[in-house]
Amino acid sequence: METASDPYFAVRVLLSITTFGCSIIPMLADFNKTHATNPLWTGHARYHVVWQCLSYGWLGLFSFYLIWLHEGSSSTPLYISAFLCAAIYGGFFMTLMCIGLFDGKTHDENGYLPTEINLAGKTFFLDANVTVFSTMVALLAIALYLLPEL
Repeated sequence: METASDPYFAVRVLLSITTFGCSIIPMLADFNKTHATNPLWTGHARYHVVWQCLSYGWLGLFSFYLIWLHEGSSSTPLYISAFLCAAIYGGFFMTLMCIGLFDGKTHDENGYLPTEINLAGKTFFLDANVTVFSTMVALLAIALYLLPEL
């Protein structure tokens, strides 16, 4: 595929980044002692995180196929890929909005702790998931803006 003749190249790159962010990054971040093999988590919770990561991985592979290997000039496969990302990121942010209903947390004390930032004498804490996924949603929005109408 030549980049000069591909009107969707920038969109493909943005969708690849957002797909990587919702499929590969969670697998890398969660298949370790902070999540999947965390002895403080129940076996059932570890089962669910592995299931979630593997499901996102397969969705990511399908999305990469749609982004780069699908033949044809239609933008429909790119919209499907964007929808898959939006479904995963949407689920994350919907859960974040409901976090108080089930006494949830965005991090564990023995996992990835928020990063402390000091700006103008004020301390802010940036949660890794919220920060990365917010960035990915912004990139996804740009990709969708660049896509033509169906």
